[in-house]
Amino acid sequence: MSIKMLVFEYRETERDFFGQNKFNNYDIKFFDFSLNEETINEISEEDKNQTSIISVFINSTLTKEIIDQFKNLRVIATRSTGYDNINKKACVQRNIALLNVQNYGETAVAEFTMGLIIGVVRNIFNSVISVKNNNYMGTSFVGRDLEKLTLGVVGTGAIGAAVCRLAHAFGMKILAYDLVEKTELEEKYNVNFTTLDFLIRNSDIITLHVPYTGNNYHMFSKHEFDLMKPNSYFINVARGELVETCYLKENLENGKILAAALDVVACNYNAACEKLSNNMEKSSLQCLQNSKTIQELIQMPNVFVTPHIAYESQDAIDFILTKTFDGISDFINGGSKNRVF
Repeated sequence: MSIKMLVFEYRETERDFFGQNKFNNYDIKFFDFSLNEETINEISEEDKNQTSIISVFINSTLTKEIIDQFKNLRVIATRSTGYDNINKKACVQRNIALLNVQNYGETAVAEFTMGLIIGVVRNIFNSVISVKNNNYMGTSFVGRDLEKLTLGVVGTGAIGAAVCRLAHAFGMKILAYDLVEKTELEEKYNVNFTTLDFLIRNSDIITLHVPYTGNNYHMFSKHEFDLMKPNSYFINVARGELVETCYLKENLENGKILAAALDVVACNYNAACEKLSNNMEKSSLQCLQNSKTIQELIQMPNVFVTPHIAYESQDAIDFILTKTFDGISDFINGGSKNRVF
């Protein structure tokens, strides 16, 4: 008998993987939308009653009410590292296993990060826009040599470490902050681990690569932006919740930060923010204000926002899917590979 599985947020870039790999023991149904309180009504009662496995991505929100509608659910497999969009308590109460994918896309994200850094430091983004507007004068697009600049890497997990490796190849001086200092980065790439304040004060470019835990909400706020060097750059490909947007915007407006490149923002550009964490309550007024600030930020000429695509190379997508099904298969056979709880 086949195992019933529902895959949400199914994308065209995942089609080849499922075409090339046959899952004979699975009865898989695909949905291109995310799973949340609105879309749950589009799932048939038969699917809700028979499904054993659900796979979601970052835009789904699995509340207790949604989880409880799947009567025979055994596994939730998120095709991401983070899982704060899934109600842990509901899973534990029902003995539903949660599987995630660790360390996916470190090469893709690191390369994308360096692309953003080069883009802002060499004014590539604005120069392209200028030419599209039939302005070919390049006198306002003077940049800097990367080897003359200091890069501050906040978080040296798999992605942050890969950024250090690439930055070293460009001849950059590298400062790093992490709760666990990594000797191999110091030895191979001349990375200097420092306090966060020292890194902020002495970096020409700051790039964030830490996971969002809830405890590091607004890790970069007024204090941190006040410490930044004049004429510095800010990169975030980690999580939008790490940054208090209003203070980033303020320092971009006054010219202290020359430019910012963001692959993530809090609320994911929506007009109405969702609750940022299960442990944190935000009023509607605060959410609306935050959304308004983000929209204003996106329109600024020295801000470049991409739609959360840093990880999105075909190689990384195939890796995510492979690890997802490895974890599911292992769980079915009694293992705990990739299991969060």
